[in-house]
This record gives sequence, structure tokens and C-alpha cells, in this order.
Amino acid sequence: MPFMKGRGALRRTVQYLQKGDIKFRDNVRVLTLAYNPEDERNPEKFPPHKGLTNFVFWHLPQMKYNNPHVQIVTFNKLTPTPWIRAYLDDDTQVLIDCDSRTRQEIHDHVKKILGKTKETLEEERQFASMTANKANFGYVFERQCICEIPGQVPCPGWQPLPKEMTGKWKKKMQDEAAGE
Repeated sequence: MPFMKGRGALRRTVQYLQKGDIKFRDNVRVLTLAYNPEDERNPEKFPPHKGLTNFVFWHLPQMKYNNPHVQIVTFNKLTPTPWIRAYLDDDTQVLIDCDSRTRQEIHDHVKKILGKTKETLEEERQFASMTANKANFGYVFERQCICEIPGQVPCPGWQPLPKEMTGKWKKKMQDEAAGE
């Protein structure tokens, strides 16, 4: 399979992409990363950029997969110091200096500053599992009433029920049968 050949073939699998644990808050709109990638001829030329270079190599595909609503832009060979800048909804910017940091330090810092908390992720997971069930109905679900499902009895507010299904008619028939 040519898909699995080349540098970092593991990064192209769906299982790897889904394992990314950085899920940005809803107010993050754009994320820019600026660094100087390693020079194959002289790898020691940019040691302060090594951490962000590795972060981009290993975590950027996961971030793109898990945050489709966030635009992620990388700038190569543009800056003397590596940095990450996030643009938020309210026109504020968050600048993260990545100079001489390791890949894991950058990952943990971005997750702490821009990522959702574990509690928020758990609430969203529970709400998604609750709304994904087609059997649920009510104001917060896809269907407000059971009458919207084909084959169910329509709501009496929209269409009168057949008289055989009403309690008054049943009571009347019982009284007539008992009275005879």
C-alpha cells in the first residue's frame, strides 16, 4: 500500500489521528505556528526550533483532525524564534513562546492554555451520546414528540384521536353495557 510508505506513515492512520488529546476551546478560530525546520545537511543549525519542529511533525495532524473548525497555518523559515499564536473570537491573541522547549512541554502548554478541560470533554461526550439516540424525544433532542415517528398515533392537538381511543368513549361504552 503506497499510502503507508514514507516518513511518518503512522501519522496517516485514522487510529493515530483520533488519539490526539488537544481539542481546542470553542473560541479558538486560527492557530499559527512559526518555526525553522531542521536542515538535513546541518541538523544542529536550529536547536531552539527542534521542539516545535517535532511538535508539528507529530501533533499537527491530530490537531487538524480533532479541530476541523480551527484554521491552522504554519510559517517555515520566517522567524528567528519559534512561536505559536492563537486568534480567538473576541479579537484577542494568545502568543506562546516555544524557544528551546521540548515537544512534550509545548504539547502540555498548548493543551493547558487553549484546550478544553476534562470535565468539558466529558459533558460534551455525554450530551453527544444522549442526543445520538434516535429513541429519545423532547425539546433538546432531534424529535420533540413521539408522533413525529412514522407509524405512531398523531398528537391529539393536531388531529383528533379516533373515538375508540378516547377514555370518555370507553367509559360511555362500559356504562351502556353495565346499564343493559
